[in-house]
Amino acid sequence: MQYILSGWDGKDEQALERRMSARPSHFRNAAELKRKGHFIFGGAILDDQGKMIGSTMIMQFENENQLQEWLNTEPYITAKVWEKYEILPFRVAEV
Repeated sequence: MQYILSGWDGKDEQALERRMSARPSHFRNAAELKRKGHFIFGGAILDDQGKMIGSTMIMQFENENQLQEWLNTEPYITAKVWEKYEILPFRVAEV
């Protein structure tokens, strides 16, 4: 099962600092997920000035339990980088 996650950073004055502090852990986690075949692709959402304001990730898990296990350990969630996030079922087109 594939999923698209869109996470939106907080808008308070410490939001960018939280993101940058959690970023190395987030990248290490994503690299491990990619090695296991769970991370398909992702990146930062930017505002008109090029400032990071959120993230989008395309993920793949066998079931929703695996998805939830990842969410429980995702640094941008545990460090409260993302103020809110949305996850939807998704299918990567085979073209």
